[in-house]
Amino acid sequence: MELHTLSPAANSKHRVRRVGRGRGSGLGKTSGRGENGQNKRSGGGVRPLFEGGQMPLALHLGKRGFRNGKFKAVYSIVNVGQLDCFEEGAVITAEVLKEKGIISKIEKDGLKVLGDGKITKAVTIKADKFTETAIKKIQKAGGTVEEA
Repeated sequence: MELHTLSPAANSKHRVRRVGRGRGSGLGKTSGRGENGQNKRSGGGVRPLFEGGQMPLALHLGKRGFRNGKFKAVYSIVNVGQLDCFEEGAVITAEVLKEKGIISKIEKDGLKVLGDGKITKAVTIKADKFTETAIKKIQKAGGTVEEA
C-alpha cells in the first residue's frame, strides 16, 4: 500500500447539496426550507428544551441532590501585591481596604490574603485567613500577620 493508491471506501462520499441554485436543481427559491416561518429564517428556530411555551420538563421536575451554598465559606480576597501601596508600618484591615477601594465589600467570612505578587514594605495585616506563601512574603518583608 502506498499513499498514491489510497482512496475512500465505495459509496462513502456524498455529493454536497448546493442549495439556492436556479433551474434543474430542485432546490432553488426557498432551498428546501418551505415557505415563511421561524425555521426558514437564517438563525431561526427555538432554543434546546423549548416546548412551545409549555413549562419545560427540566424546569418543573425540581432540583435534586446536595447543594452547600448556604454554608459555603465566602471571603473577600486580596493579594499580597496589592498591599504594597500602603506606607511602611501601616495596619491593614478589611475596613481600610474597603475605604481605599481595593475590595468592593467585606464578605460574610471576612478577609483572605493570597500570596500573589511582591510586597516590599513592613506592614501589619489583620485578616481572617492567610495562605502559607502570603505569610512567608509578608514576614520576609518585615511585616506581621494577625489572624482574627
